[in-house]
Amino acid sequence: MRTLVSTTLPGDGVAVITMSNPDIDNFGSWAAIEQLSAALIEAREGGARVSVLASDVQGHWLEHAWLPDLRATIEDQPTTGEGSSWFSCLEELNRTSVVTIAAISGDTSGGGCELGWACDLRIAEAGVRFGQPEVQIGVGTGIGGTNRLRHIIGRTATAEMVLLGAPMTAERLYELGGVNRVVPTGCSLDLAVDWASRMASMSPAALAGMKQMLTEGDDLLRIAESVMNDQHIFWTFSATPDAQERISTIQARFDDGDGPRTVYGEPLD
Repeated sequence: MRTLVSTTLPGDGVAVITMSNPDIDNFGSWAAIEQLSAALIEAREGGARVSVLASDVQGHWLEHAWLPDLRATIEDQPTTGEGSSWFSCLEELNRTSVVTIAAISGDTSGGGCELGWACDLRIAEAGVRFGQPEVQIGVGTGIGGTNRLRHIIGRTATAEMVLLGAPMTAERLYELGGVNRVVPTGCSLDLAVDWASRMASMSPAALAGMKQMLTEGDDLLRIAESVMNDQHIFWTFSATPDAQERISTIQARFDDGDGPRTVYGEPLD
């Protein structure tokens, strides 16, 4: 199988996990997400106390679910990998033994955004766009994006993102508390590794304990239940003929060379 995710170890206790699927602009094919899940597990089991999620595809961090795999899942057809890997990624990101940082060097959308929301810290580069365009596709946020994002930036701003389906800039999300820093282009990974190295030098027990306080303070059980409820609602309308038609129409635009910025439109702010 082609390698779509790689791991480097820039320092003791630090892992940088990089997705590289330029052929489809880092859309989340099931194969790529399966490898991402395996890389997160391997990093943790190898002693990483801080993991950084990065991309080496210019202009794209982690984009939304690759629509051919999503369509195949809905139609009960073969996919490139295990769709359940989206949930195993969430499970790894929720583990209190590893702090996670999203080094967001390019646009991110849908399921990619949802994985970013599940990270503990988010460093975004100037001009990057975040989008939950599912309503435009005719599907739903399938791995808890709506409820987790509401927890981060509040119901009002979340409603704007998920009901209009328009992207928000990193700068707007910083104002809303959705990202920790906005940095110049090309600087997100360096800062993320700097922060990761700083945290990895702390007492492992204290670092894990502080994440446990944050996580349990978020009422993880309630969030997990919300994710399952989102999945239930997702399937009530995401497998309809209308959704299938919209998925096919949007994927055809990607196949013709359009990118997410063209397909999903400009930020409203």
